[in-house]
Amino acid sequence: MKHIVLYFGSFNPIHRGHIALAEWVAEHVGCDEVVLVVSPKNPLKADDALAPELDRFEMAERACARSRYPDWIKPSVIEFMLEKPSYTINTLRYLTQHYGKEMRFSVLMGADLVPQLERWRDYREILDGYPLLVYPRRGFSVTQHLDRITLLEEAPLCDYSSTDVRRALEQGDDASAMLAPEVLAYIREKRLWDPVRYAERLTERIGAEPQNAAPLVERGRWHYRRQEWGRALNDFNRALSLDPALDEVRQYIAQIEEILAFRYTDIYNP
Repeated sequence: MKHIVLYFGSFNPIHRGHIALAEWVAEHVGCDEVVLVVSPKNPLKADDALAPELDRFEMAERACARSRYPDWIKPSVIEFMLEKPSYTINTLRYLTQHYGKEMRFSVLMGADLVPQLERWRDYREILDGYPLLVYPRRGFSVTQHLDRITLLEEAPLCDYSSTDVRRALEQGDDASAMLAPEVLAYIREKRLWDPVRYAERLTERIGAEPQNAAPLVERGRWHYRRQEWGRALNDFNRALSLDPALDEVRQYIAQIEEILAFRYTDIYNP
């Protein structure tokens, strides 16, 4: 009977840390395949710049193909075909019902998810029916369900997340150390996360939430990083008019005014 390790995640986007972990599992855990189950949407998480599911699958496919074990490490679209919202137990039941005679399934998860287990739908069925393989996450120690899980203490730690990758891409920073070249090329081709698209999303939020200062502050920071002082000042002043308690925004405004005053003095007093 084949042993399949299921690695659930949004992979938004998939990065080198995901693949390094899958490679380690392929090498050190007695399994026949590591399957990356690309989730349509985590019901317990907000929609945080979630790329279309087929784009996330395509990126996962490219990253897996580039891994050291492309025959062992593969992505799956199984959750795209099941009823939404997607719950882990539904996927496990489906796989067990249709493939349980030929395969047994384990679930690979991060240490940060163990405290959330009791919020999962029918979590006792998962704990009782499927081995849970828990890899370390920096800053998280596992103290719950120790009799039901296997700690992969030697698995590689990754000090960045998909959120960090998206933030770097949206700020125009170099993300090549975190992404396979094929994945980075796909992101750029599709403009999934880039500085201009990020600003466009913020502008859409500002239009939809005119009384919310948060997107104005974030767009102001975006203009600030690009040294677009006038636009940044406009956004910060609008945010401050909505929420006068934003001390961080006052600091940005003071810095910009100092920069502009210096430039004015430099121009007119050569």
